[in-house]
Amino acid sequence: MKMSRSKKKRPIGGISSEKEDKRLYNRRYRRACKQVLHASPECELLPHLREYSDPWAMDKDGKIWFDPEKYPKEMRK
Repeated sequence: MKMSRSKKKRPIGGISSEKEDKRLYNRRYRRACKQVLHASPECELLPHLREYSDPWAMDKDGKIWFDPEKYPKEMRK
């Protein structure tokens, strides 16, 4: 019995990833949370994630069309 695989409907993908930006933003956010909790451990209100990250400032260069027959692995979700 063959397992089903999710496939993209259109052969389009991002040019570069935002992995490094996400890593830096999350590191900043975790540091801020630790500082707030260290200053007052009973504090229930933590900083909002959007105070330390901006999705519009991340390094994605856009999207590009590719040949699905040449790159079949890129059609997987």
